[in-house]
This record gives sequence, C-alpha cells and structure tokens, in this order.
Amino acid sequence: MNNQHPALITILDFDIVDLRFPTSEEAHGSDAVHVDPDYSAAYVVLRTDARTHDGAPLEGYGLTFTIGRGNEIVCQAIRSLMPLVQGQTLAHIAHDRRGFWRSLAQDSQFRWLGPEKGVMQLALAAIVNAVWDLEARVAGVPLWKLLANMPAEELVAATDLHGIRDAVDEAAMLAMLHANDATRDARIKHVENAGFPAYTTSCGWIGYSDETIRTRCREALNDGFTHFKMKIGQSIEDDVRRARIIRQEIGANGVLMVDANQRFDVQQAIEWIKPLAQFNLWWFEEPISPDDILGHAEIARAIQPIRVATGEQCQNRVMFKQFLASGGMQICQLDSCRVGGVNDNLAIMALARRYGVPVCPHAGGVGLCELVAHLIMVDYIRFNPSMDGRVCEFVDHLHEHFVDPCSVVNGRYRAPTLPGYSTQVKPESLIAFAFPHGPEWTRRTKTKGVSR
Repeated sequence: MNNQHPALITILDFDIVDLRFPTSEEAHGSDAVHVDPDYSAAYVVLRTDARTHDGAPLEGYGLTFTIGRGNEIVCQAIRSLMPLVQGQTLAHIAHDRRGFWRSLAQDSQFRWLGPEKGVMQLALAAIVNAVWDLEARVAGVPLWKLLANMPAEELVAATDLHGIRDAVDEAAMLAMLHANDATRDARIKHVENAGFPAYTTSCGWIGYSDETIRTRCREALNDGFTHFKMKIGQSIEDDVRRARIIRQEIGANGVLMVDANQRFDVQQAIEWIKPLAQFNLWWFEEPISPDDILGHAEIARAIQPIRVATGEQCQNRVMFKQFLASGGMQICQLDSCRVGGVNDNLAIMALARRYGVPVCPHAGGVGLCELVAHLIMVDYIRFNPSMDGRVCEFVDHLHEHFVDPCSVVNGRYRAPTLPGYSTQVKPESLIAFAFPHGPEWTRRTKTKGVSR
C-alpha cells in the first residue's frame, strides 16, 4: 500500500471534523430516550510523512459516534490528546501497542476526567481506530485480516488486561487463542465465502408509522434477514401493537428482539416485558441504566427464557468483566467506539469467551457497521469459533458516505476486502456535512431558521 518501511512513517499532523447528519428529520435512530438523534461522528485524519504507491499522502482515518449535540466536545477531547500521538513512528507504536494505548488512556492528568469512560474514552477510540486503520493500510490488508493472521503473542501484547486479570490474564488469553489456531485458516475462508449473520434494526425505530414498519419488514425479508429488532419504552400499548405487526410480517420463524435504550427501573422493566413475551422474544436489550450491573442480573433471573443484552454503552473492560460474571449480560453487545478502540475490544472478546457469552455487536449510527464488520470476523476467527446464536447489528443508514462501505448480502455481513479499517469518509461528505458551516447545515439554518 505504501513505499516506505513503518519505521520511517511518522505521524506529523492531524485533521478533526465535526461530522453530523440530520437523521432526526425522518426519525431514523429514534427510541424511547433518544427521540431526535442526528447521527454524528467525531472524525480524525492522521497525516504522515509517507505516500502510497500511487503518490497520494498516506493517512489513517478514525471516528467515534455520537448523536448530535456534544460532538464538538468529543472533537476537542481528540484535539487535546493528539500531542501524545504526533511525532511517533508507526513502527514504534506497533512495537508496543499496549504501551501506546496506555499512554493515551492512562495519561496522568487526562485520566482524571474518566478514567477510561465518557468523553475521553470516546476520543481515545477515534484515535486508536485511526492508528489501526493506518497500520492495516501500510500492511495492504483489511484490519480483520491483519488481526486474523497476527501471532497470538502479538494480540495478547496489544491488549491491556489491567483490572481483569482475575478473569483473563495473559496466559489465559494466549491459551484461548492457541486453542483456535489449528482451525483458524478454515474460518478465514468461511467468512470470505459466507460472511457473518446480521440482524436489522431498520424496521423498528420508535418514530416510524405502522405502514413504514410493515414496509421495512418486507424489504428486510426480501433482503434475506431472519432477525429483527424493535425499539420499545414510550407506551406499552404501542409496543404491543408494533410487536404484533412485526411478528405478523416476519412469521413464526423470524427472530424478534426488543430494545429499551435504558428507559426503565428494574421492576418497571420486569413488568413491561410481560405483555411482550407472547411474541417469542430472544432478548431484551438495555432495559435499565447501562451502569447497573446488579439490576441487569436481577432482570435476567426474572424474565427467563428471554435473555438480557447489553454493552453498547458499557464504557470499559472492567465493567464488562462484572456484567459477564454476574449473569446480567447474556448477550455481549460490544461497541467499536464506546470503549478504547480495537485494543479494548480484544480484551472484551477474551472476557466473553471466558464466560461463554455470545458476542453480538452493536452497530448503526455513522460508521459503526463499517467497523464491526471487522471486529465480528476477528471474534469468530480468533476467540469464539462458532456462529451459533450469534448475529451482528445492521442499520441501513449513511453507508453511502464511506469510501469502503460495509456490504450486507442476503442478511450476512461480507468480509471487507480493502486495506484499512473501512473508516475513511468521502471528501465530499466531509465538506457537505461538516458542522456547523457545511452547506447541508447552512442551508437548513437558512430555510428553517434553526441551528442544532
């Protein structure tokens, strides 16, 4: 992909874009708590002193996802962290990936704002994702294949296990990776040929009309989907009606899940799900606060055989350890940007394997589907060598803005083929949807007289 050795590639400069899309105008992404999301990304470009084979500047691209207001805060946090990255060579970072990650996550002053949570964690994810994208581009392979073929010792060395060694230490992680090595090549070929099962949330946004729900379900069925998720939590009568519509459309063999986006208290969640149980639900997602480990465990015990799914707003590997060990996380919904990027997600995959919990990543938003298309392949190839009871979320929005958009065919994620982490946004989209001065936003301000 490039014509220089990694030791000679230095990260010199960066660009940050506050990128926002007006998805609230059509209720895309709407749920009981987040009623007007404008899907957004704090987007970072790492500029190096190297060039690709065709003479273009060699760059790394990363992002983290938000839903509108506050995106500017994450952009500023990225800007604050970047002096810790500028001047480093790619070879130096790759030589000690864990050390590089910790230099950002454990900076002695910035960590006070977390540690390893909130805005600083989101900013960390954008930078870390960009560095991994750059490394994969230099190697000339998609990120999932870089990690699929990486020696187990290197994967362990890249992963910060501080705070979770009582569950998974270096020896345990190395052992689980080596246990799957003998069949690894077969799984690489399998994902290249067959992809990975996806589920759709695009039929179930809470702001959609009944007719839109029916239309979206029929489209998804025609596209090969067998798993469907709907948002709940504003009105139980509306939820029952919408669940009935979806079940009618997808039939008895379709798999249905529901998502409350943290809407309830513990007992309220237990009661709310009872009239919906008639629709044969697989999981109940984020019923309560994403920090309430004991509450999730109580709900899991109360609503069996419906499973409890959570993780998209679980902020770090230490919380994942507790959720998994408690039984409150029966479906592990890791997120590519909520935790500290690829390195942190490797730790979470190891934890999920340790506790025998299936990884079914959260996606959607801006770029999350593009990123998890890589992560789910890595989890299957390196950690959990089975696709049974495992699906990855897909939301059909905004993929047209990416240079390497995710591909879902017949209800399955196809393995990415281009070098990198699929994080590069098209230049014209960066210009059009940059907030607040991009033409798409200035036009809306003029015509509507409002500014988000």
